[in-house]
Amino acid sequence: MDKEYLITSLSNIAGQHGVSISKELLGEIVSISSFRVVNKGEVIRNVTEKNTTAALVLAGMCRAFYVDEDGNDITRGFSIPGTLCMDEGMFGYSESIVTWETLEETTLMVFEVAKMKQIILLSHDLKNIYIKLLENALQYKIYRENGFLVESAGERYLHFKKLYPMICNKVKQQHLASYLGIKPESLSRIRKALKESHSFPE
Repeated sequence: MDKEYLITSLSNIAGQHGVSISKELLGEIVSISSFRVVNKGEVIRNVTEKNTTAALVLAGMCRAFYVDEDGNDITRGFSIPGTLCMDEGMFGYSESIVTWETLEETTLMVFEVAKMKQIILLSHDLKNIYIKLLENALQYKIYRENGFLVESAGERYLHFKKLYPMICNKVKQQHLASYLGIKPESLSRIRKALKESHSFPE
């Protein structure tokens, strides 16, 4: 991939977090990274694999999921452009606790966790972005736990669709349903009822 294109892409992602990063620093990040274009439906990391690397999604979409003791495929979350995937290593996990797959053709910037953390610690701007990523991850966790505690299935769906319309419109119903903690047929009924009541036209 063209280095200038990659630097521009990273600069745009930093701008989404309200941070401006020098071209030199972005070039350093690019130099320690590799770039992969992965076909739709490929597993990019299996559960229990080592987390020495992580990745930033530049295009496409990924899903993190696990299989419970009854064999049910349960979605833990989705990664869209500008967010991390295979990122447990960035949060201290030595092994992956989920399986990661691509939901469409996806472009990844893959980097070694240890090297990236070294660069982050030496840059005030990157520290700010990292703090925002950590805050977003915590807010996402709190929001999801709160939804299971106080919201109905329909409310959880509406809330998620409001926050992430692109995900709702693209992913398979079974993946979205398992993320929301309901059966696919229940999600279908919710969507139908909302459409018929004009509360939230599809």
